Amino acid sequence: MLVAEILKGKGDAVFTLAPDANLDEACAELERRQVGALIVCQGDSVAGVLSERDIVRAISRDGPEALKRPVSHYMTSEVVFADPAETVEALMARMTDRRIRHLPVLLDRRLAGVVSIGDVVKCQIAQATQEAESLRTYIAAG
Repeated sequence: MLVAEILKGKGDAVFTLAPDANLDEACAELERRQVGALIVCQGDSVAGVLSERDIVRAISRDGPEALKRPVSHYMTSEVVFADPAETVEALMARMTDRRIRHLPVLLDRRLAGVVSIGDVVKCQIAQATQEAESLRTYIAAG
């Protein structure tokens, strides 16, 4: 299965915020959207990713004052992207190796969606279930 198929199933909604938004606003947006990460955009380009993990580290390091600082202070600015033509297996390997839970997807240098580790696992489970069902059908027919 390809990344494009995951996006087709889940949609291409991407929740973003500006680098100058404060961490408190980011927390509210994560809660409102019920997601684990937001893509930080400067105009049309991706500046970083802000995850729940980044926020926990920020508060641990700087205390409650971190909530008043801009997300650009704490976001992951070395963004790893996915391509719609990549396989789910390749994506899973990269996410595991780099310990990344959310990957923005770029299509023609434009933000086309976000794939989370949950999306990848859900896809893998669906594939395994389908393969098992195919084998059961094959064995029953034989």
